[in-house]
Amino acid sequence: MKRRSFIKRGSLLASGFVLQRALPVGMVLSEERLYTLFQNPVMASRPFVRWWWNGDKVEKLELARELRMLRDAGIGGVEINPIAFPERTEDMGIASIDWLSPAWLELLRFTLGEAASLGMTCDLIVGSGWPFGAPWLEGDERSRVRVISAIKLEGPVEYQAVVADLIKDAYPAISAPFAGRVSKLISLSLVPTPLNGLEDVKDIPVEATRSAYRISVPPGTHMLYGLVEFDGFSKVINGAPGADGPVLNHYHKAAVQTYLDRMSDALGPLTRHIRCFFTDSLELEGANWCEDMEKEFLSRRGYALKPYLPFILYKTGNMGNNIDPEYGAKHGEVFRQLTGRVRFDFDLTKTELLRERFVEPFLAWCKQNKVLSRMQAYGRGYDPLDGSFGVDIPECETWIKAGLGTQMSEEDYRVGRAYTMINKYVSSAAHLQGKKIVSCEELTNTDRVFNETLELLKVGSDQSVISGVTHAVFHGFNYSPQSAAFPGWVRYGTFFNERNPWWPWVSHFTTYRARLTAIFQEMTMYTGIALLPPTADTWNKYGAQNTPFPALIHPTYQPLIWEAIHKNGDGCDYVSEKTVRAGCLKKYHTLFLIEVESLSPATASALYDFVSRGGRIFCIETIPSNAESLLEADASIQDWVSKMKAFSDRFFLLKKPSKDFIGWYRQIQQDYSLKPYVVIDRPNPFVNQVRYMSKHSEAIFFINSNMEEGYSLELSFAQEITSGKWPWLWDAVTGERYRLELPLRVDLGPADSKLIVFDKKEKGEVFNALPVASGSAVRLDGWSVEWQHIDGGSTHSEMEELKDVKDIPAYASFSGIIIYRKTITLEAGKSLDLGKVNGVSSLSVNGVSKGVRWFGKRIFALEKGENRLEITVTATMGNYLKTLTKNPIAQYWTNEQRKNQPIQSMGMAGPVTIY
Repeated sequence: MKRRSFIKRGSLLASGFVLQRALPVGMVLSEERLYTLFQNPVMASRPFVRWWWNGDKVEKLELARELRMLRDAGIGGVEINPIAFPERTEDMGIASIDWLSPAWLELLRFTLGEAASLGMTCDLIVGSGWPFGAPWLEGDERSRVRVISAIKLEGPVEYQAVVADLIKDAYPAISAPFAGRVSKLISLSLVPTPLNGLEDVKDIPVEATRSAYRISVPPGTHMLYGLVEFDGFSKVINGAPGADGPVLNHYHKAAVQTYLDRMSDALGPLTRHIRCFFTDSLELEGANWCEDMEKEFLSRRGYALKPYLPFILYKTGNMGNNIDPEYGAKHGEVFRQLTGRVRFDFDLTKTELLRERFVEPFLAWCKQNKVLSRMQAYGRGYDPLDGSFGVDIPECETWIKAGLGTQMSEEDYRVGRAYTMINKYVSSAAHLQGKKIVSCEELTNTDRVFNETLELLKVGSDQSVISGVTHAVFHGFNYSPQSAAFPGWVRYGTFFNERNPWWPWVSHFTTYRARLTAIFQEMTMYTGIALLPPTADTWNKYGAQNTPFPALIHPTYQPLIWEAIHKNGDGCDYVSEKTVRAGCLKKYHTLFLIEVESLSPATASALYDFVSRGGRIFCIETIPSNAESLLEADASIQDWVSKMKAFSDRFFLLKKPSKDFIGWYRQIQQDYSLKPYVVIDRPNPFVNQVRYMSKHSEAIFFINSNMEEGYSLELSFAQEITSGKWPWLWDAVTGERYRLELPLRVDLGPADSKLIVFDKKEKGEVFNALPVASGSAVRLDGWSVEWQHIDGGSTHSEMEELKDVKDIPAYASFSGIIIYRKTITLEAGKSLDLGKVNGVSSLSVNGVSKGVRWFGKRIFALEKGENRLEITVTATMGNYLKTLTKNPIAQYWTNEQRKNQPIQSMGMAGPVTIY
């Protein structure tokens, strides 16, 4: 194929999409049918959006208009999500409509019908906001928590303990306190510090009507513990009218069932038009109690919780996080080990109760109503992996954060990653159950609102795919009338909105994302390695964490292990003790234990079986030696480990590196003959990959998360991939495919990605790479520039030398469309490289469109003769909104609090060259 032809093809994107029913998930497709599905993704493969019905101030005509606008932008479905009306926003006098009221149900019926007429799918969130609740909940139907107040006292002293003060001090600093909460002091105890055992605890009898206690403190340092219970302690975060009020008690099965039935009874026959009922993450603000907690603990764990409870709790803050691990009395070493195991047993009991009393009733309710379940089955007090079992469509979340696209830190795992730590857990749970659809609340954004480009969104979305996600629900789309004051009604997130300058080009991104979904939902992710994280040890030391944003990750490098495996050409899953005991290790040839100190005896036995059958175990930093539960014996664990050590060629202890986990794992591959399925000559922190398989094909997806630099990779593939198959480049931007030759060299431009498919198709058009600028490249300066501002104004200027718009004082606060014009005459066909571009770019030559480039290299073909160039570039909105000092929405998202965004780069910074 001629170079010019390829460049032209590289700029095209199918603007339409096929309105057809999705093929059954898991159906085995021939190579050609798989490729056809990739070329023309069905609506079910297209990204969905979380559709915030802000304040439920919704009207039929606007609902219909927004659905059509979303369909035209390449969106395949919506998650209807009633939510509180955003603060600082003028509501135009539009009344709210109560959730589940007849008027609200009529609007829902209308919406479902409109969506069906457009071929779009509708999911519906249970309740509103998170976690869900309602004004009508009373008594023990409302969430409950037990927390502590610990006061340091130096004796001898007579101390007056005021109950009201203890209650005030204990109340957790949560996101959404409920004003109607009921509090009571459960127990008082005085203990020395350090505390070496329960025999040192002096219990002070508590009387329900007493307001103060006089306590004689003996000589020495002591701590006064007040154990306090709050009933109805939190309210729904951002609940819409009718679904606001106190949070539901997720440990109360009858209350959960009543809540769910009330919703389905109101919906009635409308349920058959809904694909999924959805529940957001279990952000229960630390809720940990129910009426029969002590009874259930005794029944399940075999001993009483009450004597230990004050000494296994920490100071509780936002989202129930442990905000002070040193809070309370210091424990002697023996007592610390004992309380750690009780803490594990308590968290294990909570996860079991949440499963039995909330998750299972929810799943059964969905099945009863013939609606799929979609759930973010994680949060504080729930197992990050096992939680997703049984959910029809498990979901995780990917965020846009500072550093994405420019950094890839090993010191702070969050920096440079869009996927959160929960993603790999959720996708692993899906793989262990053979589920093909892994959903993601994708591109959540509270830090860079109004400043995201389509290129940045692609980087975040590509990282989602690498973490195992196969379908995106974009976060999000705000219900916002056209007549709403600029910039509109904004509850959250990435500004998917018609007022965004890049909105006319958003279908390029949605179609790209849909093609990846279309192929990966029909294949199976390959993972030959299993990772067992130290979940029991985390709960023992710090308590269950609030995923996906734990106060701490133990150990801090834990997520770097799975990344290093993938970045070195292999694939892995997380596993749990429960799945190990159930036999999941049969799927894997290698297991890594990540600083696992504690196991149950049954898990240790299963690990021995794995090693004895030929599996290999690598223990990082430590070898297990402890039982995790209070009533289990360490000797049992040590005995099984001793037996595993006898297999010296299969059971190893590794030290973690101080840095460079990618290089560390590469050395492990070499030292222990761990053969990856693809050898990458120079692994890079920004380059990652994932492999999917089907009966007929192999697909490996490579990404570059660096928006500034590109990388060249020399790749060699395992024989299991290449045998009887030929490599192809499937272009997710254009939908075309090109034959490749082995050995394979892949050039990944900035923010680039490549989908390499091996199948039995032998002949086809050969891939020709984009040309690389030579030393004879000629720089183009002297541009006439038109500035079409988002406010409707337009100006012109001359720019002799291209500059980042943020560095031009007169235009640093610009937002809108920038058009660069220049005429050149060429004696022969050339390539035009726009250099660094911040935003979507399109080129027309002599009035004829040459295509769009929205990420990576911006290279176009030019013809011999006169070329009147017109380059259009979008500019983000944030710099402009920072200047709108009287606009509270603009100021909140760009200037206030932690959202004080820096000035952003915009426009074509160049240098523009021809070669």
